[in-house]
Formats: sequence, structure tokens, C-alpha cells
Amino acid sequence: MNAFEIHGGKPLKGAIIPQGAKNEALQVLSAVLLTPEEVTISNVPDIKDVNKLIELLGDLGVQVTRTSKDTYTFQAKDIDLDYFRSTEFKSKGSGLRGSIMIVGPLLARFGKAAIPKPGGDKIGRRRLDTHFLGFEKLGARFHYDPDAHFFNVDATNLTGTYILMDEASVTGTANVVMAAVLAKGTTTIYNAACEPYLQQLCKMLNRMGAKISGIGSNLLTIEGVDYLGGTEHRMLPDMIEIGSFIGLAAMTESEITIKDVHYHELGIIPSVFAKLGVQFELRGDDIYIPSQKNYEIDTFIDGSILTVADAPWPGFTPDLLSIVLVMATQAKGNVLIHQKMFESRLFFVDKLIDMGAQIILCDPHRATVIGLNKAFKLRGIEMTSPDIRAGVSLLIAALSAQGKSIIHNIEQIERGYQDIESRLQALGADIRRVETNPSLH
Repeated sequence: MNAFEIHGGKPLKGAIIPQGAKNEALQVLSAVLLTPEEVTISNVPDIKDVNKLIELLGDLGVQVTRTSKDTYTFQAKDIDLDYFRSTEFKSKGSGLRGSIMIVGPLLARFGKAAIPKPGGDKIGRRRLDTHFLGFEKLGARFHYDPDAHFFNVDATNLTGTYILMDEASVTGTANVVMAAVLAKGTTTIYNAACEPYLQQLCKMLNRMGAKISGIGSNLLTIEGVDYLGGTEHRMLPDMIEIGSFIGLAAMTESEITIKDVHYHELGIIPSVFAKLGVQFELRGDDIYIPSQKNYEIDTFIDGSILTVADAPWPGFTPDLLSIVLVMATQAKGNVLIHQKMFESRLFFVDKLIDMGAQIILCDPHRATVIGLNKAFKLRGIEMTSPDIRAGVSLLIAALSAQGKSIIHNIEQIERGYQDIESRLQALGADIRRVETNPSLH
């Protein structure tokens, strides 16, 4: 098993370029199934979840050409619909949560699809109801085999309709949008997710010939068309990586420039980090973070403890709450972290407590962090990464801690962060990959 060995407590310095957005990739890559023409996508992150989806597209019959490290051309001219029945598809599809995203485009173009119950992070229940309720509204029929953990969906005649989403799910909205673009008539989606990644998908589909209006709002109107053509698309930088690097700079007293961040697409992310006391300045489209010895958490106007909670866009993304939590351990002041969406995502705090952090886990959704103002440095320990975002939070903690840390299960981190080891080394981090036999931590 691979692990990271980290010797922390050293300030870092330099510039880093965020990778393409993982969560956008899973949507726009699936959209290539909507057309037999060529689609070229650039700024594709070289990470396991994305590479698995690209491999799955190839297995379905999509011609995949990698023209550079971050650019691919796809042509879904001859799709093998019998592949759905194969044991290989059941195995590969179940190992990738993003595989659910191929269902919408396949329904739209071919009238049928199948998918094994997807895997992914162990961060609590992640319902698929929103996807399938939306497909049903458009006229699809689906059957779930609980013994085989397999969904079969039939949609030979999708028809536009009014859909009120039961939750503002990003992937659910994206999947229903992709199903609706080729449906007969007009589809209206209310309570739609409006994240930048979904906006990117809608703009890409419109360039392919779709007719989607209301982009950026929670009310989308989609006029069905008969055919979509090819296009070129460049993905946004990953806002979760950008937030992770801001947290890293603050924790390690580092001077870091994050390049080409598409600042106007970051929403309230920069202001949340500012409330935690992080100083930064915008230089062109780069975020420059000076070295800070200390950072102080704001309070609310009445002096009460600040709460940082996740919410649908334009609220604060849940993927950065673990970064905010680990940052707060070394801040001056206190903060309540409220993770509303996933009931298991805060369980990694026991590792931080072992490192010396002062955290009260109130329940599966809330944790109170008592900032130590760097008066007491975290200490290095041996630990295991439970999921992508918690794994990077523990990595940041280890880089700021005194002594040596070992992080096992780094495959979880590498599902979401490209070349993280070499990119951190370029900033001066003392991190290396080692072979270990993980004990129970």
C-alpha cells in the first residue's frame, strides 16, 4: 500500500496552478455521448476518478484521443449498448460514483441505459432518487434490482415537462438537463442547482446546439432539439483545490501564489477564508497569499461565535468545510462548523484531536473548533485518509505539524488531486511516497 511520509512545520513558497475541476469533468465528459461528432475538452485533470470515466467511455465505444496532457478528443459515433450487460461494466461502473452521469445522455440519445449502484467516498448517504425522479418525469421507466445492485432505465420517448427538483443536486440537475436537451417539447427545471460547473455544462450544450435558458439561476428552461453537434470546451480550475491551497498557505505560514483562479467563479469562497483571518490579494487573475504568523477568526456582529455552514450554490461548498475546519485549529478564535449535507464527513476530526487540536464533535453534522493561535503546534502522527477532502485536510495538518506524519490510503486523495506529491514538493514541502503496511489508526 502507498502512503505519504511528511515532515511538517516548514513554510512553503512559490506558485501553483490549480488543476481542472473534477466535479465539472464528470459532467462534461459524459456529455460527449450526446453527439456522434467530435468533442474536444481541455484542462482535464489527470486524476483517478476522471481517468476511470474516460476509460469507461472508451469501453462503451467512444473513440478517445489524448492530444496533450490535459486535452482529449472524443467521438461517440458507434456506441456498444450491449456492453451494459457485461460483467466488466458492472464491476467498473460500481467502482466510480461519477458513472451515474452517463445515464442522462444515453437516455436522451438511445432511449435506454443501465448502471450499477455507484461507489465513491464513504461520507454518508448520497441519494440517487433525484436523478431517477427527474428521468421518470421526462417519461423514463426504471427498475432497480436490489440483489444485483443494478438500475435499468428505458426511455424510448422522452417528453419535455415541468420538473420541481426535490433537492438542488448538482449531478442530479446535470443528468436531467442532459436527458432533456433531446426530449420532445420544453422542459422546465425549478430548484435546479446553479453551480459554476453546471453553468459550464449548459454553455457547452448550447454550443452543441441545445436551447437552454436561465443559466446561472435555479430555473432552467430547455427547448428540446433533434440533434447536437461537436464543440470545443475548456474546463474551469478546481475551486476545491484553490480553497485547499489557501488553507495550506495559512496553516504553514507560507507565501503562495495560486495562478489563473477564475476569481469571478469562486463565489463566496474567498470571503469565507477572509472571515477566518486569511490575508490575500488579487493580482490579475492570481490569488497572492503572504506569509502570516497568525490569523484571527471573525465573530458575528453581536460578538457570537462564527458559524461556517455548507449550502447550495451560491452558498459555501461542502467540499471545503473540512479545509476550513483544519485551518481553524491553528487560528485565533473559535468557530462552529456545520456540515449539513453528509452525516459522516466530520468523523476524521479524531485524527486532528490526536495531533493536538481542540475540537468538540457535537454530533455527526457539527463540530466546534477552539483555535490554538499556533501557540501549540500540531504533532505528527500515523493516520488513514477516509475520503478525498478529509484526506487533503489531514495532509495540510501534517504539513503544518511538528515531526513526522504517515498518511495511509492516499489512493483516496489521488482520486481528486492531480500530482499532489510533486506539486507540493515544488513549493518546498517535505513529502514523499512510501510503501507501508497500514496498521489500524
